Amino acid sequence: MRLQLDLPSIVHFRTSIAIRITDINYGGHLANDSILSIIHEARVQFYKHYGYDELDVEGIGTIMSDVAIMYKAEAFYGDVLDIEISAAEFVRVSHDLYYRLTSRNTGNEIARARTHMVFFDYTEKRVKAIPKKFQELFV
Repeated sequence: MRLQLDLPSIVHFRTSIAIRITDINYGGHLANDSILSIIHEARVQFYKHYGYDELDVEGIGTIMSDVAIMYKAEAFYGDVLDIEISAAEFVRVSHDLYYRLTSRNTGNEIARARTHMVFFDYTEKRVKAIPKKFQELFV
């Protein structure tokens, strides 16, 4: 059965990232592993937009516990990817981020992704509750 990722209706952040030559694989298109790097960059920008970074969300870090990527179309060197991020599925210690990557050049949806982000204290090496102030930004 093929992976399905249904995206939330509310978009919390938008950014654009150009495909670099190092993102291209031997097939001449965007490499599957580069999509993971691109959504990482988008996630860093998302947190920064809200005044945070991955290691400091109200004093608590985040760690990605899993990722799902659904590839939809090819993208090529020189394409600019418009990326939408939605925060959802908040539970005690984690939340999901959903991503839609669309080529500005062709209008094609290139990929969808979901990362499961857990709040984690890197000093104590244990999970922590979602900071209430952060969660209230999205629910």
